[in-house]
Amino acid sequence: MIPRYTRPEMGRIWSEEHKISLWLRVEIAVAEAWATRGVIPPDAMERIRGAKCDLERMRQIEKEVDHDVIAFLRATGESVGEAARFIHLGLTSSDVIDTALALQLVEAADLLVADVDRLIEAVGRRAIEHRRTVMIGRTHGVHAEPITFGFKLAGWYAELKRARERLIAAREEVRVGKISGAVGTHANVPPDLEEEVCQRLGLRADPASTQVVSRDRHAFFVATLSILGSTLDRFATEIRHLQRTEVRELEEPFDPSNMGSSAMPHKRNPHESERISGLARLLRSYVGPALEDIALWHERDISHSSVERVVLPDATIVLDYMLVTMTRLVEALVVRPERMAENLERSLGLHAAGRVLLALVERGWSREEAYAVVQAAALRAADERRPLRSLLATEAPVAGTLTTAELEACFDEGSWLRHVPTIIARLDTLEAELAARRAAPAGRTVAEVADVAR
Repeated sequence: MIPRYTRPEMGRIWSEEHKISLWLRVEIAVAEAWATRGVIPPDAMERIRGAKCDLERMRQIEKEVDHDVIAFLRATGESVGEAARFIHLGLTSSDVIDTALALQLVEAADLLVADVDRLIEAVGRRAIEHRRTVMIGRTHGVHAEPITFGFKLAGWYAELKRARERLIAAREEVRVGKISGAVGTHANVPPDLEEEVCQRLGLRADPASTQVVSRDRHAFFVATLSILGSTLDRFATEIRHLQRTEVRELEEPFDPSNMGSSAMPHKRNPHESERISGLARLLRSYVGPALEDIALWHERDISHSSVERVVLPDATIVLDYMLVTMTRLVEALVVRPERMAENLERSLGLHAAGRVLLALVERGWSREEAYAVVQAAALRAADERRPLRSLLATEAPVAGTLTTAELEACFDEGSWLRHVPTIIARLDTLEAELAARRAAPAGRTVAEVADVAR
């Protein structure tokens, strides 16, 4: 991923230096397990614990052998001398690569979960702040019935909560290592050693790997990230629509020194929301290759490798950037209640048509008859730009059925919004759940695992 969208924390996880440090951590964990079985002498194990891999030296060797793991092993072996013969004992390349990749994915997932938590908190705060900020609801881009802006954000909050649960499930799905040898049969490395190594690293052992960990796990992970990206795209699209000049109910934060257009000084464009929508398209494009990686030949091939070198870092880096950007947007989003009120007034009361329909049905009209009369009045009100309430008051069939007070009640905003406080109140429950998760995280972070291992 280009530096423009790479935040330092996530970029570090996918750096070449960090990847090689994880390969080395896996090799040392395997050696420790062999040492406890008396296979590696104590003096050799002491040398292996201090092993290092010179990345430049590894690259030089790779040019010669055209195999990154062999280059890694040779460069590492040069740092431990004779003890090098005990490194990679019984292993195949994928034992190291896939197990280290699991550590990277767990680290990336932990960072993404923290990002989601911050966004959930920001959305929750703004939802509570605007629980009574009335605005028109829209379906098909057309005025429907009144809602509050807090109600809209409550929906975002609940969707993010579901996204968090899926992300934790995806983290668990890829939190799997394998130390099972060339085709996964444990011919040269016992299953109990695999269990011990994975436990040392904070991973689960794949119950039945081939030479690789099956890629359905990674496809699930990428698909989960893509769904979350599409959720952010939905939020960004909403902000973009509500920032249009004709609507102007929301605006992205705009510093006086910002410039929206090189040619038109008056422009304040929703460029960050547009960027999120664009990156969501990129993120969704990774799902297809991740799904195709599932179908490897026999016990393995390497057609998945080139895909994952791009897709897995890019997907996590892009989503990290999108989440942080959306959090900043939500926290500083400019909300214009006065404009929301103006737009609601511009609807000429048409949003009350459904209430009038129900009132007439309750008074004995058939639904078809009531619908036809109210629809005709609503269309006329829209075309003639007349308030629906005054037009219905002079409509003989309606005026002969509903009293003035009953008709007025149909246009009372409170009749639509009386249950919104109940929905907003659920945010308190969700926030309590979030706080509880913070107190008891879903799993140890890679950093915590490293501390235990040391």
